[in-house]
Amino acid sequence: MRPLSFAVAALAVIALIAGQQSGSGGLLGLGGVGLLLALAIYRSTEIAFFLKIFSGIFGTEYVVFGAGAVLAQLGVWPAGWQALAPPASLATTVAIFGVLIYAISFIPVIQRIARIASPYYEATEVTTSRLWPFGPFQIRLGRLAVLLLVFLVVLNQAQVGISLRLSFFNRDFYNAIQEKDAPSFWYQLIYVFSLWAAIWVVSSLIEIFANYTLLIRWRRWMAEKYSHDWLSNATHYRVSLAGTADNPDQRIAEDTRAFVNQTYGFALPLLSQISTLVSFSIILWSIKIPITIPGTDIIIPGFLLWMALIYSIAATWITHLIGKPLIGLEFEQERREANFRFSLARLREYSEQIALMRGEGSEQKHLSERFGDIVTNFYRLVWRRIKLSTFTSSYNQANVVVPYVLLAPHYFTGLITLGIMTQVASAFDRVQTAMSFFINSYQSIASYLASINRLTTFEAAIAQAQAAPAGNRAIHHTRVPGGELGVTGATLTLPDGRAIVRVDNLNLGDAHSTLVIGPSGSGKSTLFRAIAGIWPFGEGKVGIPEGAHIMLLPQRPYLPQGTLRAAIAYPATEDAYPDSAVKEAMAKVKLSHLTDRLDEVDLWGQRLSGGEQQRLAVARALLAKPDWLFLDEATASLDEKLEGEIYDVIDRTLPETKIVSIGHRSTLREMHDEIVMMQPNADGTYSPTAMAAEPA
Repeated sequence: MRPLSFAVAALAVIALIAGQQSGSGGLLGLGGVGLLLALAIYRSTEIAFFLKIFSGIFGTEYVVFGAGAVLAQLGVWPAGWQALAPPASLATTVAIFGVLIYAISFIPVIQRIARIASPYYEATEVTTSRLWPFGPFQIRLGRLAVLLLVFLVVLNQAQVGISLRLSFFNRDFYNAIQEKDAPSFWYQLIYVFSLWAAIWVVSSLIEIFANYTLLIRWRRWMAEKYSHDWLSNATHYRVSLAGTADNPDQRIAEDTRAFVNQTYGFALPLLSQISTLVSFSIILWSIKIPITIPGTDIIIPGFLLWMALIYSIAATWITHLIGKPLIGLEFEQERREANFRFSLARLREYSEQIALMRGEGSEQKHLSERFGDIVTNFYRLVWRRIKLSTFTSSYNQANVVVPYVLLAPHYFTGLITLGIMTQVASAFDRVQTAMSFFINSYQSIASYLASINRLTTFEAAIAQAQAAPAGNRAIHHTRVPGGELGVTGATLTLPDGRAIVRVDNLNLGDAHSTLVIGPSGSGKSTLFRAIAGIWPFGEGKVGIPEGAHIMLLPQRPYLPQGTLRAAIAYPATEDAYPDSAVKEAMAKVKLSHLTDRLDEVDLWGQRLSGGEQQRLAVARALLAKPDWLFLDEATASLDEKLEGEIYDVIDRTLPETKIVSIGHRSTLREMHDEIVMMQPNADGTYSPTAMAAEPA
């Protein structure tokens, strides 16, 4: 960016010198705005990369168009290409855009948008792309994204240029009709309109393809990024414990889609509207209609331009006042919709339990309450939208006649022709439409800002969860030599900060198998989760044997959707184990009756009984062969006889694995070498204390 800023500054100085020598106000304006642009680009190293892309585009265009304007003014431009010489106003326009990009980079909401958008355009991973007629090629993902965005911005600007050219066609076409000039009429229709209209259609088709290519790649990258951040290092579990971000599924699936579509949907149309505003404002300013200040002979320069600007600015302000509450209402509506979807998903997940408890009536009441929340906020949204639509609809209807009301007296007195009247009316409409961008888009903007807020809070929740284990007051996991696993100087707390477990020194490596017992609520499962590294609340040290593979089986196993083979192999891939090993493990845990259904796809969490699910989880452990196996009441759904058989299978199949169990049955004591009792302390906490195992 720094070399570009120097190039812009050099051209600006040349334009100022040339303008001073020739007396050209256009070149003086070009040079003055160019110096501001050079400063903005020089300082743009401090802004987000997403905004730097636009600064780079406008800086490059300023150099190209500005150089052409200076050459044309100095008489160096080729005579045969005189019609293609860029006017100084074109380079001045793009320079204004570049300065505006730097100016809006300080607006908080723009900073949040750019911060969320920038990582995709800086992505370093390599992807395969296809471009006809060159075929597939390898390119860095961020570089491809930048190229697509630059292409779309330039194409969008070209379309504004076509609209401007058709504005002059409109003037000449209607003048030909008024003057009954048939040759000029057919020339304008065939050689001007048909040519530029065809170019417009082709460019629109190319834009559609490039647009969708950019959006789907961008959305995929964002969804994968947020999914990775949410799932890595048990962050999803910590976020759910902290309750700092509700409905993360919606934020990953829906809000990333909304952000990508709406960022592009606002950035390029807004750029197009600004280009339109500047281009057609020049037309309004340049047409001389002698309108004077009432009671004087002083002519108001650019009267129609000022009227369009004042008219649109006033309407934009009124729209903002009416529509401002929509932002909060849209955010709340999405939250309530997500809560309702989550309730339905939970009902489907626990359908068996609900049916056994005859809880349908309670669930129906709960769903009605959830949907009632949606309805309540929905009516608030509707009432606010009605107010906003009343004003915007009235405003848009008035737009049709306002320019003709202003121009009609001058047309009927013969001061302007029909062609000029239609051109000015069209330019007036384009200017006020550009100024009315926020008016017509306010409801979409409200929804857009709500999506930005949800993504921002989701990122903050992930960062908070990932930062939880950091610092001195945290649970630190370290790799230690030898085969002992221990916890020292630890205090485990609940998310609200209340301490529940205190551990001075606990060594779990002395015995082959250890049973942890104690009353409900004494922190047994919390101790397991701290050892596993997913419990972030508290402080202390957990020493894990170097290179040890730890596996924890909870009371309620997780069975992913898909084949039964994939459920047994989880968290490994479906093809991680040979067919013979899988069937052998199933036979050992007495699931042989399911071996012929290994490749059947089903919701196995609903098809298998609680005991079958727990035995399937044990089969996973037999296949994975961990160094340490923690069982958190992982056999509680089995009868005592079958539970004993499963423990015997684990002992025989995994003789080198250290086993640590949580359980309440007295029969478990004789299956373990050591007992750890959760002893109560005076402050209401519990501490694990080792004692010798005794037969029941």
